[in-house]
Amino acid sequence: MGQITFLCLLIFTLAYGKSVKTERHEPRKFPDGFRFGTATASYQVEGAWNVDGKSENIWDRLSHTQPCVINNCDTGDVADNSYYNYKRDVEMMRELGLDFYRFSISWSRLLPTSFPDHINREAVHYYNNLIDEMLKYNIEPMVTLYHWDLPQKLQDLGGWTNPNMVDWFTDYCRNIFELFGDRVKTWFTINEPREVCYQGYAGMSKAPNLNISGYAEYHCAKNLLVSHAKVYHMYKNEFNKEGDTIGIVLSSRWCEPESEKHVQAAEDIFQFELGQYAHPIFSNTGDWPAVMKNNIASKSAAQGFYRSRLPEFTPDEVEMVKGSSDFFGLNHYTTNLVYRNESVEGYHASPSYYDDANAILYQPADWVGSYPGTTWLKVVPWGFHKLLNKIREEYNNPPVYITENGCATNPGIMDDSRVSYYMSYLAAMLDAIEEGSDVQLYTAWSLMDNFEWYFGYDDRFGLYEVDYSVEERTRTPRKSAYFYKDLLRTRTLDVHYEPDMSIPMEIDIGH
Repeated sequence: MGQITFLCLLIFTLAYGKSVKTERHEPRKFPDGFRFGTATASYQVEGAWNVDGKSENIWDRLSHTQPCVINNCDTGDVADNSYYNYKRDVEMMRELGLDFYRFSISWSRLLPTSFPDHINREAVHYYNNLIDEMLKYNIEPMVTLYHWDLPQKLQDLGGWTNPNMVDWFTDYCRNIFELFGDRVKTWFTINEPREVCYQGYAGMSKAPNLNISGYAEYHCAKNLLVSHAKVYHMYKNEFNKEGDTIGIVLSSRWCEPESEKHVQAAEDIFQFELGQYAHPIFSNTGDWPAVMKNNIASKSAAQGFYRSRLPEFTPDEVEMVKGSSDFFGLNHYTTNLVYRNESVEGYHASPSYYDDANAILYQPADWVGSYPGTTWLKVVPWGFHKLLNKIREEYNNPPVYITENGCATNPGIMDDSRVSYYMSYLAAMLDAIEEGSDVQLYTAWSLMDNFEWYFGYDDRFGLYEVDYSVEERTRTPRKSAYFYKDLLRTRTLDVHYEPDMSIPMEIDIGH
C-alpha cells in the first residue's frame, strides 16, 4: 500500500469509525442497476450571461450590484463557458463513464420575458444540442427545472413570496416539457427549497440576499411547495411516459444531538430544516411538521401577532402536495451538533427562523474539514449514514436519489482529500443500503469546478479542474476523476484503490 493510499485510508477510518460496526476493508459491490452520475447548475457553469437573448436573473443582479458579497467579487458572467463548451463537457462525461448527468435549465435564458409569450430559440438550440450530444453516447440527461436563478423581473414582483409564482413556474415548466420531454425521462422540479427560501429571503447567504427572517422564508416555502406539486401533477396528467420519474430535491445536513439530553433539540432542527419540505410530501399529510406549527404559533402570539407567521395550506393544497414526488431527492454534504439550554434564550434574533426552532447548531473545532480553512464542510460520513437511516424510518423507506454529494478542495489536481471523502461517504451509503435503505443512484457534485455562489471560485468541487485564467476554461481531470471512473467501471468500492494518473484519461468503448 502506497503512502498516499495509507493516509487516505487512515483519514477514512478516523472519520468514519463512529458509525462502522466492524472495519470494512474488503471491496464492496454496489447493487445491480445502481446508477452513477455528476451534476452542475446553469448559472454555475454556462456563462454567456447576456448573449443570444438571455435576460437578467437574480444572480446577475446580485453579482453586478453587490459584487463583493461574493468572494473576490466573482461573478458567473463567464463561469465555465459551458454555453460554448458543451461538447467538451459531454466528452468528460464519456471519459468518466457516467450513466447520467444532472443539469439545470436557465429560466431567463429560455423565457427572456419570464413568461411564455416569447421562447428564446437560441436557448432551445443550446439545450437541444446538450441533450442530443449526451443521448448520442447513451448518457441520460436528468433535468432540474429550477436551480436558484430566478428571472430578476419575477423577483421584482416578490419572487417566491408572491403566490402568483405557482402559475408562473407552472407555465415555465410546461414549455420545458413540451420542448424537451420527448428525450428526458427524469425531472427535478426545484433544487434545495430550504436554501432558496431561508438563505435567499432570510439568511442573506444566497440571492436575492434578503433578511426578512420569521416571515418571508415561510411564505416562500408554501408557494414553492405548491408550485412543485402543481408541476408534478401537470406532468403526470399531461406528459408522463412509461418509465418517467419526477420529484423534488431536498438538502439536509445531519443534526446530531450534543448529548442525550439534546435529542429533542436535534429532532426539532431536523423538522424545521428537512421536515419543513419533506413532511408535507412524504408523510402523506400535505402539511407542516407539528413542531413548526406549534412553535411558530405560540411564539407569534407571544410576540403580539394576530395570527401565526406560518401560512396555512388550504384543503385543496394539502391534497395537491401530499405524495407529490416519485423519489426522495437528497443533497448532503456535512453534519452539525445541536444543543438547547438556557443560552438559547436571546441567542437568535426574534422573530426569526432559528429562534422559532429554538436550538443552536455548531461544528466542533477538532472536526476535520475537507480542506484547510473551510468554514462549514467538515468530513463526517457517519452523519450521512444516520441521515439515510432517518429518512428510511421517518418516511416509509422511499426510493432515494442522492442528487448531490461531494466536497471542496483548494485548486490543484492532486485532491487526495476528495478521494478520501468519496470513499468514506460511499461506504456510509452502502451501509445504509445493506440495512434496507432504497438508495437507487448517486450523483457526485460536481463534474467540474464552477461558480460556488457566495464562495465564488474559491471552493473547488470539481472532478475536473477548470483553469479560469484562460478563455477556453480548460478542464483537467483530477485524481478524484480517476477514482470515480474506476468506481463506475467496476461498480465496486475498494478503499485500497490508488488511482494511476500516469495513464491518460480516455473514453472507454461504449461511451
